[in-house]
Amino acid sequence: MSQIEIELDLPLSSGFRLALSSQMPGQGFTGIFGPSGSGKTTLLRFIAGLQPCHSAILKVAGQYWQQGKQCLAVHKRPVGYVFQEASLFPHLSAQGNLDYAIKRAWPGKAPQVSDMIELLGIGHLLKQFPHQLSGGERQRIAIARALLINPSVLLMDEPLAALDEARKQDILPYLQALAGEIAIPVLYVTHSVSELSKLADEVVMLHKGRVKAQGTISEVGDALGFSDPQHPFSILPAQVSQTHPHWKLVSVQCHKARLWLADSALKPGTPVRLQVQARDVSLSLSAHQDSSILNIVPAVVDNMLNQEDGMLVRLHSDAGPLWAKISLRSAEHLQLHQGQRLHAQIKSMALTR
Repeated sequence: MSQIEIELDLPLSSGFRLALSSQMPGQGFTGIFGPSGSGKTTLLRFIAGLQPCHSAILKVAGQYWQQGKQCLAVHKRPVGYVFQEASLFPHLSAQGNLDYAIKRAWPGKAPQVSDMIELLGIGHLLKQFPHQLSGGERQRIAIARALLINPSVLLMDEPLAALDEARKQDILPYLQALAGEIAIPVLYVTHSVSELSKLADEVVMLHKGRVKAQGTISEVGDALGFSDPQHPFSILPAQVSQTHPHWKLVSVQCHKARLWLADSALKPGTPVRLQVQARDVSLSLSAHQDSSILNIVPAVVDNMLNQEDGMLVRLHSDAGPLWAKISLRSAEHLQLHQGQRLHAQIKSMALTR
């Protein structure tokens, strides 16, 4: 699997400087995450050739697109690009927009048109024109068009940012299905942690033009979960171990712990990703046997952070790294200290993938 290799030092007239050295996976979704102005869109524009850099290294699918000052022209780069707005040709139907890409596809084994139509659920939209489609429908057509050109890399620049919350929830399942099927790298720019936790395999966190952290979503989970210190969360990779239809629950193996999840439709062996908000984790000095809380795991206090409205506690637990948000009174009552052994009670968690 060929990686995307980038070495870049790009000063802009605004005084901003994007300087990074990174290798990204050659398949699956890589989330490019960071606050506004961190360089996310500039990075995509550089890869596409729309943002020139006088000297850089860019290697995609084993081919140098830039090596020093030698640069592959924009029209010679097999790139699919999906913007915030769908940017469909208004005078062409949805089918016409797809045909435009098919006629201009790069050589090689292109995705089957029928597969893309089925995967993105757009079969009933093909005769309609862009003005007849909703925002989410237009984006699904735009994604199909970008893939049917048979690119070596798909660039997606906040493709859900222009949609309202309902439309985002409509389109996310299609992107999740795409993540499991696509055989090329997808660089997905977003400042939404929710989208990342549902889609990304790898995350590159940018801050002021530099790489703050990079790794799998579990490896950068701490930095990602603390990107909003007021609402921290933990991301826990797990695998379904057993279904319990009579309880409408499944049990999942999460690191060293068995956790219970309210989703009886999942099948054993299915990999899942859990998101646990710090506010949904309470602490106890003992494991209560008479509690209605199902998920209670041994943990060790790693660090504590005082906040205006309570204390944030980082834990090493049998389920993996966890954040807990408790009151200052509770922290005093438990006499919390670093290295203390206790039990984390997970009151609620969301299945994100």
